[in-house]
Amino acid sequence: MFDSVIAFLSNGLLDWSGWQVLAFTLIATHITIAGVTIYLHRSQAHRALDLHPIVSHFFRFWLWMTTGMVTREWVAIHRKHHARCETPDDPHSPQTRGIDTVLLTGAELYRAEAKNQETIKKFSLGTPDDWIEHNLYSRWSAGGVSIMLILDVLMFGGIGLTVWAVQMLWIPITAAGIINGIGHYWGYRNFSAPDASTNIFPIGIIIGGEELHNNHHTYASSARLSNKWYEFDIGWLYIKLMSYVGLAKIRRVAPKPKFVAPKAHIDLESLNAVVNNRYDVLAKYAKSLGAAFAQEKDRLAGVQSVNLAKVKRWMQMDAAKLDDSERAKLGEALAHSQSLAKLYEMRLELAKLWERSNRTTEQLVADLQAWCAKAEASGVKALEEFSVKLRSYA
Repeated sequence: MFDSVIAFLSNGLLDWSGWQVLAFTLIATHITIAGVTIYLHRSQAHRALDLHPIVSHFFRFWLWMTTGMVTREWVAIHRKHHARCETPDDPHSPQTRGIDTVLLTGAELYRAEAKNQETIKKFSLGTPDDWIEHNLYSRWSAGGVSIMLILDVLMFGGIGLTVWAVQMLWIPITAAGIINGIGHYWGYRNFSAPDASTNIFPIGIIIGGEELHNNHHTYASSARLSNKWYEFDIGWLYIKLMSYVGLAKIRRVAPKPKFVAPKAHIDLESLNAVVNNRYDVLAKYAKSLGAAFAQEKDRLAGVQSVNLAKVKRWMQMDAAKLDDSERAKLGEALAHSQSLAKLYEMRLELAKLWERSNRTTEQLVADLQAWCAKAEASGVKALEEFSVKLRSYA
């Protein structure tokens, strides 16, 4: 009898090997990640897709068991993050709170914001509001993780405590820490999104595709987070597979720019294409700016007070996002390069085109045509080439 108890405590009911327990842990945490990215993030927070009720409720149940998160709280906090991104009101921006704070205490930041009833009331519209949500998932949010602890111990014995600990830490580390922290601090950017979001890595498997965070912030309502040919979003793969069998309905994806032979004159179709693909337009403009910057690098190298790397970054940002010191240093650098000054001026003018809500479509078409004419008469090769590219958007 005593030996049986010891054996149970050591191996649990399943008596699995270490490799089998590891496989279970990886699969279980991956399902949790899938639930967060597909159900909470893409479906609930951004309405990028509709899930079949069976799939939707499976993820609700699984996340209750493995994280204890409440759908309306997660959705509200994430929507507020987008609405107040990189401001003091952003619940978890490393730009305002510091990267160390978000990486090490991201879960605490989430829990603190979850207690803000104003945030929950304002940003949780459309989240589950049924009997089971009120009487089980929200009311007993700690019940699921307690049941998971018991199950892990029953299945695996003593090592089940470690399995459960990994399950409980998985989302705080990957989502609250890595995505909210590193995803707004370090990485590469495909688009000049109006925030500090970055793509952490082009292969999105470990965090379900959330590694492609700059892509997401650029096209927040897209069900697909990958954008370039070399990027892979495993969450999107699952969504496509579910859509084939009627378990998911895709509502929106990020636009893919199309090109034709450059038009002699801008028309309404060209305007719509440029506005709809404005982040791609600014990304391509940044490349043109980079080429021109390389040509002017020697000229600016002689200006001791100019940090070339910072000047290049500032030139890709809106003036409103620069502080007085940065604006002054950028102005000093541009004073030594007429072509870079023209490129920066024209970038700001281009970005204003889709901000002019008081203009008619005819006026906006004329504005874009005038911008192209000005660019091609600027004498700056990079601007001339970019204008031709702009006239080819379809």
